[in-house]
Amino acid sequence: MDWFTGEMLSALLAIIVIDLVLAGDNAIVIGMAARNLPKEQQKKAVLWGTLGAVIIRAVATVLVVQLLKIPGLLLAGGLFLVWIAIKLLIEEKKHDDIKASVSLGAAIRTIVIADAVMGIDNIMAVAGAAHGEFWLVIVGLAISVPIMIWGSTLILKLIERFPVTIYIGAAVLAYTAGKMIVDESFVKVWVGTGALKYAIETIVIIAVMAVGAAINRARARRKADAAAGSATPKAS
Repeated sequence: MDWFTGEMLSALLAIIVIDLVLAGDNAIVIGMAARNLPKEQQKKAVLWGTLGAVIIRAVATVLVVQLLKIPGLLLAGGLFLVWIAIKLLIEEKKHDDIKASVSLGAAIRTIVIADAVMGIDNIMAVAGAAHGEFWLVIVGLAISVPIMIWGSTLILKLIERFPVTIYIGAAVLAYTAGKMIVDESFVKVWVGTGALKYAIETIVIIAVMAVGAAINRARARRKADAAAGSATPKAS
């Protein structure tokens, strides 16, 4: 197998972008879960919690890679990634339900459980982008680990300073989703490998961006109307 084909390198780049966009949120959870521990225990909680989370994620990603080989599941996974891409664009991040732990064991448990729940989108996206290549999954995990441990502040600053980062991540997710959909065996028979295949992938990207932008505009209008309504003095 040639590891350095254009397709493999583009898949690896997609996994890196996916990890950068999606793993930062998990890093926030890690920091919040360990924030009330003594300083000497915080590093242990982050290290062991992340290790446990990565093991679970590695096993889950490998399983998902295998499951995506079952007829129909690649299409289903692609449609699921479409929703994840839209959610990335419209979701207002809140972590108020993540409680800070006061013991090392509780913090580790919180990190592992929270990452397992929140990592579903990352697992599905990486598995889809890997195209069944386990070495790509391993590289993706190797990249996501330091991001989860050290990258939360960096990712937050990057997204706050350059909001386009979210749109780039959503576009990569949408591209991965479109590729999964057209690579489904019974879909591939219909669309082939030519212009129609690339047209469908492009349409998926455009649709995700359009839906996300429309929802955000509608939400902004509702907030503006609500603010205008609350600012209007009531007649006595």
